[in-house]
Parts: sequence; structure tokens; C-alpha cells
Amino acid sequence: MHVLPLFAGIYRRGAGLGPATAFLYSGPAINVLAIVLTARVVGLEIGVARAFGAVSLSIVVGLLMHALFRGDEAVKAAAARTVSIPPPARPLSHDTLYFASMVGILVFANWGAPAAPAGTWAAVFSAKWLVTAVLGAAFALMLVAWLKLPAWKVGLAVLATAGAGILSPDVPLVPFSVAVLGLSLTTSTDRGEGGEWFAATWGFAKQIVPLLLVGVLVAGLLLGRPGHEGLIPSEWINRAVGGNSLGANLFASVAGAFMYFATLTEVPIVQGLMGSGMGKGPALALLLAGPALSLPSMLVLHSLIGLKKTAAYVVS
Repeated sequence: MHVLPLFAGIYRRGAGLGPATAFLYSGPAINVLAIVLTARVVGLEIGVARAFGAVSLSIVVGLLMHALFRGDEAVKAAAARTVSIPPPARPLSHDTLYFASMVGILVFANWGAPAAPAGTWAAVFSAKWLVTAVLGAAFALMLVAWLKLPAWKVGLAVLATAGAGILSPDVPLVPFSVAVLGLSLTTSTDRGEGGEWFAATWGFAKQIVPLLLVGVLVAGLLLGRPGHEGLIPSEWINRAVGGNSLGANLFASVAGAFMYFATLTEVPIVQGLMGSGMGKGPALALLLAGPALSLPSMLVLHSLIGLKKTAAYVVS
């Protein structure tokens, strides 16, 4: 689901349907950490097959979508050629640093505790909030220098975040939430690029979040989650995907397409299913279909590109 706003952004800015859908599929499917974790937990053979299959299928999906809707894409390309493109507001290097700081904040703020209490990962975990704070300060400077947001508004947001961190040192979620609120208030009241950024973000949130909640609810009711039964008993699934038959592979693909997987959760799920008799073929099918598709993402895609294109993407 985290790829959908990026997909919507590049598609609305003029990217072709083929490259955009290839990115939509490959984003969650070709996750370096997920590939490494798959190879380590499930087996090197499955990990290599997942990496190769995800790259190949993303190309196939993009080519199929372009071929199926070539007429629509021709009209879109012709319309794009008549639109004058204004010069960029700042160098690409500025945008790269700007987005890298936001990605860094999300990565380090969500850095989980490692299994071993010592070592490199443990050291990173112990310093995660310090690194997040440094990245946040750099991000604040960029907002003032490059997005031209009022320095006093950004400064107030920084002071409020620092105060929340001092008052709640053991609850990092409090200063993080204050920072998000301060950023929202600062950008929403700006009449320039900051206001446009907030408007686009808020528009995506209103479009995606309700569908995400409904889709996750339905998927959870039907298929459950690790350690908890859904309306469809896990014994039925284990019977359906046992062995390596065509039917088992087809069922694994369909089940994976409708089930919602949070990042990396597909690996322990597949590991448990393989321990119950799931074949390697259905396991690979689930790993390729699950992260790239889900009922929530289908609902959101329908609102972005329409029923026909969504159906074609799901089938392809």
C-alpha cells in the first residue's frame, strides 16, 4: 500500500501506464530486505526465484498494460505534448536530499530492536532517535531554504517537538506526533509549494485511508492473521496449497492477491505454511502475488485508474 501514493503521483504527472504499473508491481515485490529475508528464512532457492520472478513479472505486467490500453496511452501522450512544462523550481539534487531526509526519518523512527543485544544493529537501534532528530533538523532547514516556508513557523514546530521530547523522553511517539502535527499546520497554511504539497497529501489520505481500512477489515475477517483463524479455516488453505500442482499454485496466487500483507510479514506466513506441507511452487506464487496485490490496494487502484484497468492489472 505504501507504493500507491507514489504510483498515483508519477502516473498523474505523465508517466505511461506501462512503466507506472511496472513500478507499482515491482515496488513491494522487489524489496531488497524481503528478498534477503526470504533467502535466509525460507531458503536460498526460493529467495533467488523470488528476486528473478519479481523483476521478470514487473516487466511483463508493464508491457501487457501498455499493450492493452495503447489507445488511451496515445491520447494521453498527445495531450501531454501540448502542455508546456515549466522549468524546475530547484535542482534535482535538492529534491533528492529533501526526499532522502524524509525516507531516513521514516526508516530510523521505525527501526526495530534487534535479536542480539550487542553489535552494529543494536548500536543503530540505541541511536535511532538521535539520528531521527538530526535528520528532522536537516529537513526543517530544507523547508525554510528550499520550500520558502516561514522560518518562524518552522521554528515553532521544531521547538514544540523538542519540548515534547524533553517532557516525554520515554514515549518517542509523542514528539514524533507533535512533529507531524507541526508540519501539517505549517504547510497547510502556506500559499506556495508547501500548501500544494499538503493539499496533495491530504487528498491522497482521504482517497486511500477509508478504502485501506475497509479492505484490511475484510481481508482479516476472511483470512485472519498469523496465529488467529479467519472465517476461512487454515486447514482448508493448507489442504488447497499442499503439493505442487497447478491448482495449488493457482489457489496460492488468488489467495495471496486478496490477502493483505504488511511489509515482510509474508515471509513468516509462507514459512509456517511450508512447514504444514505447502509446496515450493505455491509458496513462490504467494510470495510474488501477496506483496504486490491485496484487496485494499485493488479498491484504491479502482479509484485511481478505473475498473477496467484495475481488472487488467489484477489478472495480468
